[in-house]
Amino acid sequence: MPENKSRKVPVTVLTGFLGSGKTTLLNRILTENHGKRIAVIENEFGEIGIDDALVVQSDEEIFEMNNGCICCTVRGDLIRILGNLMRRRDRFDYILVETTGLADPAPVAQTFFVDDEVHELLELDGIVTVIDSKHVLLHLDSSPECKEQIAFADVILLNKTDLVSTEELDRLEEKIRAMNAMAKIFRSKDAAVDMDNILNVKGFDLNRALAVKPTFLEPEYPFEWVGQYELDDACKLELQDGPDPSMNMLLMEYRGSKPCETTLKGMAEQAMRQFSHEKTKLKPGEALSRIDHVYELNLNTPGTMTFNFALKKGVYAVFTQHRPEEFQMAIKTNSGEQALKPQAEHSFEAGHSHDNEVSSVGIECDGDINHIKFNEWLGCLLREKGADIFRMKGIVSVAGEDQRFVFQGVHMLFDGRPDRPWLDEKRINQVIFIGRNLNRNELVEGFQKCLVKEPHLSLK
Repeated sequence: MPENKSRKVPVTVLTGFLGSGKTTLLNRILTENHGKRIAVIENEFGEIGIDDALVVQSDEEIFEMNNGCICCTVRGDLIRILGNLMRRRDRFDYILVETTGLADPAPVAQTFFVDDEVHELLELDGIVTVIDSKHVLLHLDSSPECKEQIAFADVILLNKTDLVSTEELDRLEEKIRAMNAMAKIFRSKDAAVDMDNILNVKGFDLNRALAVKPTFLEPEYPFEWVGQYELDDACKLELQDGPDPSMNMLLMEYRGSKPCETTLKGMAEQAMRQFSHEKTKLKPGEALSRIDHVYELNLNTPGTMTFNFALKKGVYAVFTQHRPEEFQMAIKTNSGEQALKPQAEHSFEAGHSHDNEVSSVGIECDGDINHIKFNEWLGCLLREKGADIFRMKGIVSVAGEDQRFVFQGVHMLFDGRPDRPWLDEKRINQVIFIGRNLNRNELVEGFQKCLVKEPHLSLK
């Protein structure tokens, strides 16, 4: 990052559970006459990135994160984007980070304190949490992310007030205040709120964050363990089949002059950034040949799986998604193979993870839909499966219409409307479902039956 030559740039983190209205609020921020030039970093949980296509056209800088949660798994990506932004410091005054609806905001906020370069140039102005007043109680007891979003908020926006009674809102606000007595609470319909209530609020308090989560300044990482090994092409890695379909592994040249757990721990931040890069997939029998590069090891083969090393002899730090009791390192010798033990090692706290039952199904294809069949299918789907569909959104091409049709849904509520004209933009359908116990085949087949023609579907 370049040298800081002016005051720190303020950053607002915009969070809230799936379907709370974050994108609606983001669009208001981008179109209000508040006099700020805003750079936006947005993130989605799911297999297709749609939110960027739902954001209004504006002059602001907009960056989309890799799919996934802005937490430990992509914190390196967030740091890299912030660094790139600061090289264009003259083009914006403010940064807004919109997290996925399944993000724990703590690791996002943590980035602005535990990374020295980020801390020098940027300051966390506040965490704004948008709440779906109609549906939040369905998730509050079952979702730790939903609780964290409320607990860490500096500003809470009780949105969709038109869907509940005043008495219900009063009870909800009382419940939320019991969870977070310090946050400022505002009520809104369609995320309509005075911008002065959410931007430049100078609301984030590190001491309060530490009170909420004493381990706030202890970074989470997308790996659980690191070991120091002397490796060459005579070494190999062995794993037994298990519940996980893959394991990520990073090799880095060891920096110390002698085995040392502290040195290994000090390499974690650089390793975290490497884990945010694109991974190379390996099948059993293939070799890890590059350092400072993350490999995704395919573990779908029954029995023992072996991965080789094609490295010059040297001392390496090996960062793994699993602990060493789940795999074995070995070396070939004149007398056969012998186990290879780490010369030093360090374990990390397991990173943030989502409810394994919550997943996404993405559909992307060309062709036009029959709007009558589409409405009937969605209506039936929401009546039968609405309780398990946390979030549904998409952009579709309707036969005979010149405008994009955009829709969003939360549980059994649905809203759709014509959007901007397609013009020279390629007509394409993009749909994402996020929820619990989703049946991929049923959703794909149902959507396919709505098409006027049935082209090959690209499943995400």
